[in-house]
Amino acid sequence: MNELPRQLYRAEQVRELDRIAIESFGIPGNVLMERAGAVAFQTLRARWPEAKRIAVLCGTGNNGGDGFVLARLGREAGLTVTVFQVGDDSKIQGDALAAVQRLAGMDVQGEPFSGHELLEFDVLVDGLLGTGLSGEVSEPWRGAISAINRSRVPVLALDVPSGLDADSGLVMGAAVEATVTVTFIGLKRGLMMEAGRLYTGELIFNDLNIPPEVYTQGPPSAARLELDELRAVLRPRNRHAHKGHFGHVLIVGGDTGLSGAARLAGEAAARVGAGLVSVATRAEHAAQLSAGRPELMCHGAERADDLQLLLQRASVVVAGPGFGRGAWARELFPILLDSRVPLILDADALNLLAEDPFHREDWMLTPHPGEAARLLSVETEGVQADRFGAADRLQKRYGGVVVLKGAGSLVRSADATTGLCTYGNPGMASGGMGDVLSGILGGLMAQGLSPLQTAQLGTCLHGAAGDAAAKAAGERGLLASDLMPWIRRLANPTP
Repeated sequence: MNELPRQLYRAEQVRELDRIAIESFGIPGNVLMERAGAVAFQTLRARWPEAKRIAVLCGTGNNGGDGFVLARLGREAGLTVTVFQVGDDSKIQGDALAAVQRLAGMDVQGEPFSGHELLEFDVLVDGLLGTGLSGEVSEPWRGAISAINRSRVPVLALDVPSGLDADSGLVMGAAVEATVTVTFIGLKRGLMMEAGRLYTGELIFNDLNIPPEVYTQGPPSAARLELDELRAVLRPRNRHAHKGHFGHVLIVGGDTGLSGAARLAGEAAARVGAGLVSVATRAEHAAQLSAGRPELMCHGAERADDLQLLLQRASVVVAGPGFGRGAWARELFPILLDSRVPLILDADALNLLAEDPFHREDWMLTPHPGEAARLLSVETEGVQADRFGAADRLQKRYGGVVVLKGAGSLVRSADATTGLCTYGNPGMASGGMGDVLSGILGGLMAQGLSPLQTAQLGTCLHGAAGDAAAKAAGERGLLASDLMPWIRRLANPTP
């Protein structure tokens, strides 16, 4: 079984781990390169045992060096190996140059890559760039990447699919679409988020047997969140429990024409285990919402005064689902900000906050990239280019706990390593999914979980429910309401 570590690193941090292993623990760089090439070759043989004809595309850095080692091992095993050199081979130096020389001893010479079609091979090995990428991919590497992808031949990527930013998971103009990626020493965070999840394919990690003490030399950049570990806080309920023990969630939202969002949030809060759920919405919607889901206590709240009694009863408030940015929302929003009840802000509540920024330590913000951009007064592209940095800036500017949603949602607080949620699927790119998440978060916080526990568990539970629903019936056509039965299952501990 391929166990992935929890710790995630930036490319620069992994290079530092590599340096520490070499300089402080006496492991020669060429030994690490030999180990990497050997692990990659073993992976290739295990994944494609019938492969006979291998093409290894190598760049001029250490990623290419790993490829040269793999090519030599393939030749020693009797495979037909072709090595394509991409880039000026006079720039190859150090351990990579030694690997080239050892390969030459097997009578294998790299031939310059000049737009070859790669259809005749059984497996292609990407040793072009790895973490050595700086800026947009240029020629001749771009052409090689295009040829790899055009071939539709299975691809083993070494360390990082070439063209993929190892830190952000963004494609830098062009990137190798790997079937399998084997990564070394430290798990690069970009492999687990955004486009990285698609381009990486099956992900395999190997630490190259470096001493565990190497990893104590500096903190990781982030950590993967594990649902099973987080669910440990959801203990079986006391047989004498009653609804008052599990909190009261108040959903504030559902402007004219937007009542469905409040309904979804309210039901999600109930399905995850909140004792009571109230919905403060437009008066015209209250009866309809109660009829559709009678367990929700729905109240018409046309003015700020209508909220006061509801706020006194609430354990936590979720504001934003179907909130809008009209006169109704603008009248209610200041009362919410002034209340002492813990707040979870989503959707248009975040857009209103962006107009008049406010700092508070007992709330949670759950923006998608567009909302995050408005909160930070930047373009959405700027958020996506550095999601970790954006989550950090949001937390510092607004306080509390931030859940930056996306393909690889991030959970950021002031006093914990940034958490990365790897659950979820493209089927969840549909209306109402964010409303369900905000309801889950409200329901968990109402039951006494800390804001950080709530954000970590709720985000993973939401993604895992989406995965279960997609597995049951497919990604296309997945509706937010389809998550409800899975939310309930995941919120109940397995005996």
